[in-house]
Amino acid sequence: QVQLVESGGGLVQPGGSLRLSCVASGSIFAINAMDWYRQAPGKERELVAAITSGGSTNYSDSVKGRFTISRDNAKNTMYLRMNSLKPEDTAVYYCNSNYYSDFESWRGHFALDAWGQGTLVTVSS
Repeated sequence: QVQLVESGGGLVQPGGSLRLSCVASGSIFAINAMDWYRQAPGKERELVAAITSGGSTNYSDSVKGRFTISRDNAKNTMYLRMNSLKPEDTAVYYCNSNYYSDFESWRGHFALDAWGQGTLVTVSS
């Protein structure tokens, strides 16, 4: 079983910055893609940014140019640097990991998904 723990959320003024972290631990053989999602009050969860094991990235149009996703494979850790924050960025941010739990799963391309518990980001003056 894999646990994902996010940290770094908090209250920030518009125009400010935050850096979120997501650490994966547990039964991990290899991690594929890692993603950041967010869910604002009354809205559906949406994909914010994604990064592959090789470092390729994708962003939603709403955060492109302001957010930067990165990862440290040696530490099983993913980051989200958020600059120029806006009130509409207020949400609970979740990390997601697609991973293989052991060699046999990796060989058979049997990947699993894990979610963190979320960290709240509030952008307000």
